[in-house]
Amino acid sequence: MSNIMNTVTFHDGNSVPQLGFGVWQIDNDIVASTIKTAVDVGYRLIDTAAIYGNESGVGEGVRDCGVDRSELYIASKVWNDRHGYDETMAAFDESMEKLGLDYLDMYLIHWPAPKIGLYVKTWEALIQLREEGRVKSIGVCNFNIPHLQHLLDETGVLPVLNQIELNPRFQQPELREYHAQNNIVTESWSPLGNGLLWDNPVLVGIARKHGRSVAQVVIRWHTQLGNMVIPKSITPSRIAENFAIYDFTLDNDDMAAIGKLHDPEARHGPDPERFRLPKAV
Repeated sequence: MSNIMNTVTFHDGNSVPQLGFGVWQIDNDIVASTIKTAVDVGYRLIDTAAIYGNESGVGEGVRDCGVDRSELYIASKVWNDRHGYDETMAAFDESMEKLGLDYLDMYLIHWPAPKIGLYVKTWEALIQLREEGRVKSIGVCNFNIPHLQHLLDETGVLPVLNQIELNPRFQQPELREYHAQNNIVTESWSPLGNGLLWDNPVLVGIARKHGRSVAQVVIRWHTQLGNMVIPKSITPSRIAENFAIYDFTLDNDDMAAIGKLHDPEARHGPDPERFRLPKAV
């Protein structure tokens, strides 16, 4: 079975694994061992955030996983209560102290929090961090088209990536089209639909056709769309299963059938236009 992992190249020239490992809701005291399991399977991209409360455990996992730091791709995010240039710079320093790393491969704005109105200043801090070499690539999460366009209009710099809620039931076609037009990579969070897809008859049928799990079909669908994707699990067998998706291909009929599952009202997470708090850990 082949698990040769695809990579994606950003508009800044940096390349990143297409399939990564998300650590949202993984407790700090077990995240290091979970990362070791993931790295042993073959994952090289680890996605964390200040709000997850597990950056120190992630740093431990990176140091103890048995793979050189240069072969790993580590991403973290600034939380909503730290928007603004100076606050973001301080929040970055705090994250780096917890992680115990010399640099980040990617730093992201976690939410635009437009009612706070400081995401452009936050973005300017990220641009400075990249220019200083403390971060290799900079991106955002949960930004809608007007938010992205505002960054471009104000700074002339577009994110390399926008990490958004995306799964077969909520496919965000207009936002993905804007990304494609502006060379922004789409990265999917909650890519498996918060566990609400397992009994979907279309996905179950495609899984049976290929002799795969529904999770594998969905992750493969993301990659064939060109999305980056960061499934999360703490179960070793599922961590391995989620990675084993590059030795089969969904055909045009499969992709068309999954495309018809989209429901524009099926958003499960917060609305980026309104979401602001809670505070970070």
